[in-house]
Amino acid sequence: MDWYMMNCELLATCSALGYLEGEVYHREPDCLESVKDLIRYLRHEDETRDIRQQLGAAQILQNDLLPILVQYPQDKVLFDAVIRLMVNLTQPALLCFGKVPSDATSRHHFLQVLSYLQAYKEAFASEKVFGVLSEKLYDLLQLDWEQRQDEDMLLIERILLLVRNVLHIPPDPTEEQGVDGDASVHDRVLWALHMSGMDDLLKFLASAQVEQQWALHVLEIISLMFRDQSAEELAALGQGQAAAEHGEDIQELETLRQRELAEKRARALQRPSRHSRFGGSYVLQGLKAIGDRDVIFHKGLHNLKSYSHDMGKETRRVPRRRQAAPETETPRRSARNVRLFLRCFCQDFLESCYNRLMLLVKDQLVREKAQQHDETYYLWATAFFMAFNRRRGFRPELVSETVSVRAFHFIEQNLTTYYEMALMDKKEAATWARRMHLALKAYQELLRTVQEMDRSPEQAVRDSSQVIKSNIFYLMEYRELFLTLFRKFDETKQPRSFLRDLVETAHLFLRMLERFCQGRSSLVVQSKRVRKKKKKPRAPAAIAPQPPSTAELEELWAGLVPQLQACLQGEVPLPEDVVPFDAASETPVEEQRTEALLQIQGCLRGARAPQALRLLRSARDIWPEGDVFGTPDTGPPEEMQLLREILFAPLPGHAPPKTEELEEDEEEEEEEEEETVQVSEKEFNFLDYLKRFACAPVVRALVVLLRGYARNSPHTNHCAARLLHRLARDLHMEALLFQLSLFTLFHRLLNDPAAGAYQELVALAKFILGKFFALAATNKKAFVELLFWKSPLAIREMTEGYGSLQDGEGAGRSRVPPWTPQQEQELRELYWKYKEVEGEDIIATILAHLPAPGRTRRQVVKQLVRLGLASSAKDFPRERKGTRIVLWTPEQEEELTRLFEEFQGSEDVLGNIMRHLTARRSRARVVEKLLGLGLVSERKELYKKRRRKGHVPVPGAAGTPALPAQDSSAEDSDGEEEDEDGDEAEEGPMDEHWTPEEGAGQGLAHRLHQEGLAGPLQWLENCLRRTAEDRQVDGVSHPVPLVPLSEENEDAMEDRRFWALLRQLGLRPPSNEQESFWRIPAAITPQQLRRMATSIAHHHHSPPGSPQGPLEPPRCPQDPAPAEQLPARLGSGSDSESEEPVPVPNPARPGTKRQREFDSEDEDDGSLAPSSLPPPSGMELAPAAPRSWEDEDKDEDLQPRGRRKRVRRLEEEEEEEG
Repeated sequence: MDWYMMNCELLATCSALGYLEGEVYHREPDCLESVKDLIRYLRHEDETRDIRQQLGAAQILQNDLLPILVQYPQDKVLFDAVIRLMVNLTQPALLCFGKVPSDATSRHHFLQVLSYLQAYKEAFASEKVFGVLSEKLYDLLQLDWEQRQDEDMLLIERILLLVRNVLHIPPDPTEEQGVDGDASVHDRVLWALHMSGMDDLLKFLASAQVEQQWALHVLEIISLMFRDQSAEELAALGQGQAAAEHGEDIQELETLRQRELAEKRARALQRPSRHSRFGGSYVLQGLKAIGDRDVIFHKGLHNLKSYSHDMGKETRRVPRRRQAAPETETPRRSARNVRLFLRCFCQDFLESCYNRLMLLVKDQLVREKAQQHDETYYLWATAFFMAFNRRRGFRPELVSETVSVRAFHFIEQNLTTYYEMALMDKKEAATWARRMHLALKAYQELLRTVQEMDRSPEQAVRDSSQVIKSNIFYLMEYRELFLTLFRKFDETKQPRSFLRDLVETAHLFLRMLERFCQGRSSLVVQSKRVRKKKKKPRAPAAIAPQPPSTAELEELWAGLVPQLQACLQGEVPLPEDVVPFDAASETPVEEQRTEALLQIQGCLRGARAPQALRLLRSARDIWPEGDVFGTPDTGPPEEMQLLREILFAPLPGHAPPKTEELEEDEEEEEEEEEETVQVSEKEFNFLDYLKRFACAPVVRALVVLLRGYARNSPHTNHCAARLLHRLARDLHMEALLFQLSLFTLFHRLLNDPAAGAYQELVALAKFILGKFFALAATNKKAFVELLFWKSPLAIREMTEGYGSLQDGEGAGRSRVPPWTPQQEQELRELYWKYKEVEGEDIIATILAHLPAPGRTRRQVVKQLVRLGLASSAKDFPRERKGTRIVLWTPEQEEELTRLFEEFQGSEDVLGNIMRHLTARRSRARVVEKLLGLGLVSERKELYKKRRRKGHVPVPGAAGTPALPAQDSSAEDSDGEEEDEDGDEAEEGPMDEHWTPEEGAGQGLAHRLHQEGLAGPLQWLENCLRRTAEDRQVDGVSHPVPLVPLSEENEDAMEDRRFWALLRQLGLRPPSNEQESFWRIPAAITPQQLRRMATSIAHHHHSPPGSPQGPLEPPRCPQDPAPAEQLPARLGSGSDSESEEPVPVPNPARPGTKRQREFDSEDEDDGSLAPSSLPPPSGMELAPAAPRSWEDEDKDEDLQPRGRRKRVRRLEEEEEEEG
């Protein structure tokens, strides 16, 4: 598409802006609307950014927007709209496209937008434009905070964003090819910014107390201003350093001149005085050609030195993924007047703004108020301004905000984060590497500043430096940082500039650490060690002892009776140190009640009658509700009977073990490794730390850096040479540098005509080569060793003799005993013997028949693969838990059918089937099989049937035996695959249309009336009667909310005791977050509402015979089947041996589903109730007593969150069906 052919609507809009006549711009009447239309068009452009490209091709910004901005600044609305449009047009191309496109078409659009942005930047290099922006910004900043409107704040931000966008535009390399010192477009923009006074406004925004919200904007603009600058060069400018700078240039030119003269001299020597077309042919003896003959050379002898077998071959192309990472920044020297202005800006910024601005930015970064990756501006500012301060007279007070241990920690933390992200995010590894480079430069400048503080004449500054160094050198993270970066250096992702800074920083850190250690006799540092432990397989659960028989208990009781009688008569004193309840314990109160029963039973079975009687009486005082431990007026005979019943009761602590679970625990478990970090302190040894650098990755990185020794600065070459010198001389590991790539570098260096400028590298090369040839005289294999990177152990073998390492030394010597030929033969025989056996794990069988030494499964599998008996370890998959029972055999299907027919009429069909199945299956698999066999048509048929309270015989009544509670969930412990279906099977269908029985809530209403809630009770009674009348007149029932209008009624509706009364009356709490009030359900008839109101009104007058104790609220039909409660006495009082012991049910009975749904909304109001934790699987606890409102509060959070969600889902499904 030809972008110069604009869309007709867009062309008409641009034409309506106005026209430029000479230096005067004449706007049209519809100028403001046209600008707004352009903003609207940009909002709806496509992925190719067509609107943006058409506006750029038409030069709308240069010819229309900037003249409007300059000539009509007094029109506030138009000025604001033009600023908005220019901010949109100048936003970075990378922000428009998200990333640099990879396909050719999108990349073309990307480059086109970038070219238009570069044209915009050149248009902004005008003092008039920045003068208007500066004046407008100055006027806005003059307003006090009380006078500023939201539009003013937005305009300030847009002006700053516009300046940021213009400075962010990258230079055009094809247009800006001038030498250093020429004024580039960026320089001209900076000069216009300076002449307009914008730089002073930026310093004001950075230092003003009331303008701290613009801190990150200001820091970003400043970082873009100094994008091409070097802090060292700016600091040296105008300080009498011009001569030194000139001297460096002269030295560089002299080096180039010497190299050129040497090359000319070599060519003159090679070229004969008379040219001959017939140079002759020569045989190079000792240099073999492709065959066995010597090479025949057909050129002149002067070309012989440059001969190689690669002559005439095409240069091998390096794949893009293996190409070295390009440099992200090209150093350039700006015009002198621009550098002088930037130097003055740096001085003023350090003296008045730096500490405050960096504090604000750091605070916003820590509090995560900034945008993503804004910390890179903080890292750049730290490195740049601290370097400027260090080279410009070094005043530590100017950078005190970023010279601290906290600054080191912040930078190290970000550096580690970038390093980890570069390893994980492979596609954006280059981007993370650039961020890592910024953090590394900031870290390097911090170290240089601390080093400069050591040289300060002030003692306080030197003491501060010692404190910082002691903290840095003590922590292991700072010492290991450089080793990690060296080992993970990748030249395809990280540029050479990163490696240069890494080598210089590591050299500086080692020198500072060495000097710090020299002044001390010993240095203690922190050490962290990661230990890997293998988790031991779970030991099989200990088999619980069998409970005593009835005859044994009768014999034991006969012996306890005299002791108890003596205690009851006061002849034997009761102990005072026996307490059944611990208020400080984390165990819930209800579980402590169960434990109290177990303690009493244990004392009785241990023949400790006084302790048992004391525990019984203490527990009765703590848990009076439910009469589990007797009533307050219990006499000695009743206490004797209670103790007998507790003795004979099969409490959960003595439940028989589940053999199936034991068998499951005995299955083979895979050993897992567990990492633990152990932190300790040790005495630091510098040479031991330096040995950590004696590895191939460090040497390889140094060789990569030294390949460009001619382009490196003298300081960079010195740092690299010093590191190699430390490894070779200080550690006596010269052989570590015996590597062919390094020797090739030495060869090129020694033959360089300008080698005189690299004396340190030349000396190192001669030293290493001398050591190598001395070793090669005794070890002829040293020439082969040149081909490999070496470790310290390989160096030891190379210098001391191969095979000199003792057993157990070196990483190659593992602790695994080697396989002897006899063992390998035996392994082959076992493999072929048991290979065809079906249904068995061949590796487990081989391990069982292998003799000592003991082998692991992994060792056997590896050896089988090594012997060629298997292709890989995948041929021997480990049998996983639960895979043996996958298919149903015909016998198992018949057994399931028989059990279903047997328990079809029971209350808990699925629970009974699960208890009687021979093969262990999960509840979910059993339900699926029952559906597959057609025995049930839907899951609801397997739900546990819930009995209404009216149909349940009163436990303990005459002729009614106390039955144990059926809880199939306690039997189900199959694990992971039955969670969802198992819970659904337990819940059962929901019944929304339930009503309380007559007289519900009478006792509770009477107590509330006595406690001063007569007014709310009267209000509730009126609401019930009014609702009954409305339903009777209208003939239609709808849920009616209870809306309290008075303060007294509002307080009552927030009282949990009043909630208990509402629950007893059958009123419904708010079911979700959209409801706020309790409701009278639609299912309650007018007659029932009148009876409820009458029961409340009746108890306003405290009738005689009203219950004094807490009454149990009526249960809904959807409640779980109530656990059978023990009466005041745990049995019928009969001493007959045929009487079966009465089980003690679970006290932590979940509330109704209505309660659970309501309780889920109040979970955030407090911590988990004491009774919220369910008992262990298979345990039966003490009976649940009638609960007061306090108990109901404790039961609020009984159900887990997942089950409440399923309850609510079932209710919604049933409402939809209804």
